[in-house]
Amino acid sequence: MKTFWRILAYLPPLVSFAPQYILTSILAVTFGAVNIALLIPLLNVLFENESSQVKILSLPTFQLTITYFKELFNYYFAQIVSQYGKFSALQYVCGVLVTSVFLANLFFYWSQRIMNRLCQDLVRNVRRQLFDHLLYMHLGYFAGERKGDLIARATNDVQDIEYTAISVLKSVLKEPLTIMVYFFMLFYISAELTLFSLVFLPVSGGIIAEVTKRLRKEGRSRQDMLGTILNIVDETLGGLKVINAFNAREYIQQKFAEKSNQYRNVTKGLENKRDLASPLSQLLGVMVVAGILLYGGNLVLSGDGSLSGASFITYIAVFTQILTPAKAIAVMASSLSRGVASMERVLEVLDTPSRVTDQPGAKEVTELRTGVEFDNVWFAYQDKPVLKGISLIVPKGQTVALVGTSGGGKSTLADLVPRFHDPTQGRIMIDGQDIRQLSLLSLRQLLGIVTQDPVLFNDTVFNNIAFGLTNIKEEDVVNAAKIAHAHGFISQMVDGYQTNIGDRGSRLSGGQRQRLSIARAVLKNPAILILDEATSALDSESEHLVQDALEHLRQNRTALVIAHRLSTIQNADLIVVIQEGEIVEQGNHDQLVATGGVYSKMIGLQTIG
Repeated sequence: MKTFWRILAYLPPLVSFAPQYILTSILAVTFGAVNIALLIPLLNVLFENESSQVKILSLPTFQLTITYFKELFNYYFAQIVSQYGKFSALQYVCGVLVTSVFLANLFFYWSQRIMNRLCQDLVRNVRRQLFDHLLYMHLGYFAGERKGDLIARATNDVQDIEYTAISVLKSVLKEPLTIMVYFFMLFYISAELTLFSLVFLPVSGGIIAEVTKRLRKEGRSRQDMLGTILNIVDETLGGLKVINAFNAREYIQQKFAEKSNQYRNVTKGLENKRDLASPLSQLLGVMVVAGILLYGGNLVLSGDGSLSGASFITYIAVFTQILTPAKAIAVMASSLSRGVASMERVLEVLDTPSRVTDQPGAKEVTELRTGVEFDNVWFAYQDKPVLKGISLIVPKGQTVALVGTSGGGKSTLADLVPRFHDPTQGRIMIDGQDIRQLSLLSLRQLLGIVTQDPVLFNDTVFNNIAFGLTNIKEEDVVNAAKIAHAHGFISQMVDGYQTNIGDRGSRLSGGQRQRLSIARAVLKNPAILILDEATSALDSESEHLVQDALEHLRQNRTALVIAHRLSTIQNADLIVVIQEGEIVEQGNHDQLVATGGVYSKMIGLQTIG
């Protein structure tokens, strides 16, 4: 229950719904109880003789008690019987019954409307909080998590929370209240018979509790398996070319079928146990009713006057009404056992803190005045060192290129500047100030990034170029596209800049996607450019055009360029050679070629190539 109470923290303020819901629920239960109570006068009219009818000659004095309302009803009932006869009294009872049923259902519907709004607000708040939390998580978190499992938590698990919240919140007040009201009526009709019935209830409740107890563990296993299945689907859709190229379809099919069978078996067992709660509670309830029939029937047949026939029939009718809320509570318990597993999975994500956050009192930065400095920077992935004591100065307005073999740490070093990760040791400074003391929003506002694999969204060309910016004019987007040499192919599209480019830009070629990514960086007009193999996906002609555009863009701008094609960075102010996380050489192109070191050998190999 602790987990469920934590989820309830995402409810809107209680004052916005609790008074209305409590009032309408109480009225619905009260009028529902009146419906059953009217059976006694109805049965008296139909089956008992005139001498047994209640006769009240004067209106009772007002008191806020059940006895007052009972005597008030009996007064009018007796008046109608004496003046108009039994059939008119029957009409009177039926009219009151219809009115009571109408009011009971009206207030029930009203309370359900309030609860439906409440549950949807709860689920919306959980879903938004989960999505917002994922957006602010450090990138290292996603390296250790399966994307399919995270999607499952954000969709299916939240959906299970919705189902559980509706089931529990609709039952947590109304059903216990209904049971209490009906038990009060039972005690009012016959305390002896009610005490007898209470002997059986703890036994039946214990059996149901044992069934629901086993649901929680299996529910967690089921949700974990669903996350695995979604991960396989995500990897398959993203790797169809490789799967078909290596004839691996049968392998993927077998893998998916195996996990699907496991999910089926666990779900089947879980659903069987959950569905058992309802018929089991009904069977146990009927057994209790049978015991009451035997004991109560004996009281009526004994003729001692403690229980009349009409009262006994009404007693049975009231007791059977308890079975419905009791059954609902049993279903609620099984739903809660299943839903808690989903709640735990969602809370695991929400409870995982981001390692990259704003420090208290973080300062705003609006411009770059002197440059960027790496001071003895170390970084490790899961205790495996990637960067080892990097010290480097990137002066304002200069271009610094990072070169070296793959896996040497170049991209990791660049990722530390926008704080996608934080160094495990050392510090990175902008204008002499540690970037961890700057607000993330203002820091990243200074940066423009073009990655090796262009990241585009299922949206229009215009929105992809203007991504993250507001109040952008179309002419500004067009100018940025022209600088990136993208305006030509955009103009040839059916809807021009309003053309949808598909999922991840699937309707564009690799070179076109990269040029849109470059146009996005151009439009932002950042103080610091980070270019991670920005021209790697372009053909020779496009590469030459974009390289000219980037050269123009880098003028009087600080740029950190990662390159494998050394021809693209020969004009850099400083070239830094990184191998196995360490700087082994640095200087301009001519200096490094003259030394005959690592860079010179790399130039030679690419020239030969």
